[in-house]
Amino acid sequence: QVQFVESGGGLVQSGGSLRLSCAVSGSIFSIAAMGWYRQAPGKERELVATISRLGSTKYPDSVKARFTIFRDNTKNTVYLQMNSLKPEDTAVYYCNVVRMDGSAVYDYWGQGTQVTVSS
Repeated sequence: QVQFVESGGGLVQSGGSLRLSCAVSGSIFSIAAMGWYRQAPGKERELVATISRLGSTKYPDSVKARFTIFRDNTKNTVYLQMNSLKPEDTAVYYCNVVRMDGSAVYDYWGQGTQVTVSS
């Protein structure tokens, strides 16, 4: 199992910044990727950013150039720096870990942290 400690969510005005952090522990060997997803009320969960074990990153167009994902492997922590926040970024943000064990792929999710952007 993987344990998560997420932090950094909160209320911010439009144009402001927040940094989310997600520290993982437990069965964290063979982590292939870490990332952030979000889910707004009435909407499906969507990708925000991912970072592979080798540091490759991926963002959807909606957050590209505003959000940056990075990780500290010594602390088993992944971060999401969010700048120029917009009201449409309001959602619960979930930390995600993908672990591989041979050919098996395991998906783990944090408990989520609320981000609210006021206009």
